[in-house]
Amino acid sequence: MNDSPIRVLGVSASSRRKATDSAVRYALEYAAEKHGAAVEYFTAHRKTIGFCVHCDACVRKKQGCAFKDDMEELYPKMMWANAWILGTPVYQGQISGQLKAMLDRCRALVASHPQVLRDKVGAGIAVGGDRSGGQEPTLRSIQDFYIINEMLPVGGGAFGANLGAAVWSRDKGAAGVQADEEGLAAIRRVVDMLVRVTGLVAGAGP
Repeated sequence: MNDSPIRVLGVSASSRRKATDSAVRYALEYAAEKHGAAVEYFTAHRKTIGFCVHCDACVRKKQGCAFKDDMEELYPKMMWANAWILGTPVYQGQISGQLKAMLDRCRALVASHPQVLRDKVGAGIAVGGDRSGGQEPTLRSIQDFYIINEMLPVGGGAFGANLGAAVWSRDKGAAGVQADEEGLAAIRRVVDMLVRVTGLVAGAGP
């Protein structure tokens, strides 16, 4: 069992197992092989995740979400990890509906455990069919979620991965991601920063 202090959750917020799935899996493999991180994976593929309807049952009862669907699989992984990688395809210049539903449903998690996300470190991967296909606005939305929930957002530093990893699939699925050397390099830079900052927070790194 990997008892690394770096525990990374990778989420593919796509209904398909193609480009975004490939990018997130690449990030997790790199985190495990390069940094020895413990990793967990979650995909929206074939999952049922309903929208938050702001019923406030989670706020009143503090017993989690009133809706019981596949978020029940994701919540424990979110709590376990101290570093998140949220990966999404770019839909109309923004995050996917699947990711928006997941993030909105985190309201229930925070309602029952108010500090559960505090000081977790978060990064984003945005996969677009075009090189300039809305990846940066998409990454900003992911960063905004982290800030709102007291998490620590990271990018990959200047020169190539400022806000996170922008990947160009050319609408060729996993093969397109694997051929995007610039995008893969951005993923590596983002993971390096994610692990470094998580190590600092956990007291495990220089």
